[in-house]
Amino acid sequence: MRSSDLTPEIISAAIKIHRRLGPGLLESAYEACIAHELQLAGMRVERQKPVPLFYDTVKLECGFRADLVVEGRVVVELKCKEALHPVDEAQLLSHLRLLNIPVGLLINFHVVLLKNGIRRMVNNYREDGCVLKSS
Repeated sequence: MRSSDLTPEIISAAIKIHRRLGPGLLESAYEACIAHELQLAGMRVERQKPVPLFYDTVKLECGFRADLVVEGRVVVELKCKEALHPVDEAQLLSHLRLLNIPVGLLINFHVVLLKNGIRRMVNNYREDGCVLKSS
């Protein structure tokens, strides 16, 4: 049975791809490669998953999409830019909240060493009865 935390496997796949291809490609190329690697590992991967937005009782079609959703338990947002910004983290947290998924990874491939471009975030993480902000 698979561990509940899939993020180490996702990060390993991202590192493998980054070592092979390096920085400089489009997000869509990295997205296709990560989806391929994770599917080879037997995981269910949804690409460009629509993120629903409800306001009161109205479902709004705003075109929000999560780059990858792995096993319905991890949202992966990919970037290819000089630096991650607070708005990138806000986007991931919004997707986590709207999809009701607890964990997400923000991965920026436009770095020399991929570990410097990875951010793991949690949605409404609770420990000892208190709510903590994203990690």
